[in-house]
Amino acid sequence: MSTIFAFALGCGTKNRDDNWLEVFYPDPYLNPDPKLIEVVREEVGYQGGNAALELTHRQVQHLAREWREAGFEHEASYAVAFQESERPVVLTILETDAEPASTPEAYLKLHLLSHRLVKPHGVVLSGIFPLLPNVAWTNEGAVDLEELPERQLLARLNGKLLEVNSVDKFPKMTDYVVPTGVRIADTARVRLGAYVGEGTTIMHEGFINFNAGTEGPGMIEGRISAGVFVGKGSDIGGGASTMGTLSGGGNIVISLGEGCLLGANAGTGIPLGDRCTIEAGLYITSGTKVEVLDENGDVVDTVKARDLAGKSDLLFRRNSESGAVQCRTNKSAIALNEELHKHN
Repeated sequence: MSTIFAFALGCGTKNRDDNWLEVFYPDPYLNPDPKLIEVVREEVGYQGGNAALELTHRQVQHLAREWREAGFEHEASYAVAFQESERPVVLTILETDAEPASTPEAYLKLHLLSHRLVKPHGVVLSGIFPLLPNVAWTNEGAVDLEELPERQLLARLNGKLLEVNSVDKFPKMTDYVVPTGVRIADTARVRLGAYVGEGTTIMHEGFINFNAGTEGPGMIEGRISAGVFVGKGSDIGGGASTMGTLSGGGNIVISLGEGCLLGANAGTGIPLGDRCTIEAGLYITSGTKVEVLDENGDVVDTVKARDLAGKSDLLFRRNSESGAVQCRTNKSAIALNEELHKHN
């Protein structure tokens, strides 16, 4: 039996042209039991490779029975629930972590991230954007943009309002996954595909993009851009920002180590090691000229910020007299609020 990378049974939404708009997977699997997949091979004719198989109610019923007989009671219970689905049901199997080739495959990888089964950069997401249609996310679910005017009219004629919450490729994470042990003040600001570690608090202005997130615990009051991962015990202050691969960072992977602090309205375009601080209002990019100070506060060198990338125990600040950006060893690193993190 060959090893399968990921597997999930889900239901979703299609438009009138029979194209997938979105898929919900309540319980995706990473490296599933080969015996589970063997049942799939026999019941639905899976021939290997990466595939998204739309199932009939009868096929779902057969899977439920065969999984139960094979001892997979948990999986069988989901299959039983999907037997009554009014939405199309799809069984998505990723034999390898290859570039996704369909909307159900793309959604499965986003679910793997938000279910904390893989961390950011832990799956191949190249080519994902053409597979995620731009749709209207409404109080009645995903609606194809070309079908939206008619749906809005029908709602009005029936005395209802079709509320359009956003028009985007990505839905909000909490409509699909609510991770344990987190607080999210404004759920619209966390996209599906975000990894939100236990103990993370995301305040109203905090934002986490897809393929990005936090190890937790941490307080997020600023922006975590696509591709950025924030280590344990690190905080991002109000209005602070991280430069992601989609916001000018190129192919450089931006990350924050453990125990870091981005002050209010600060930001970084370089990866930081552990216990680093960037003072409020200071934005560091890779080309920023930085004066390096010794323990006496004397300038010993001037480098570009990229030369300090990934190093630990650094304090970045701006000299209030000269305006120069300076860096010194952060021996008196700001002690993060342990009590706050304890109750995240």
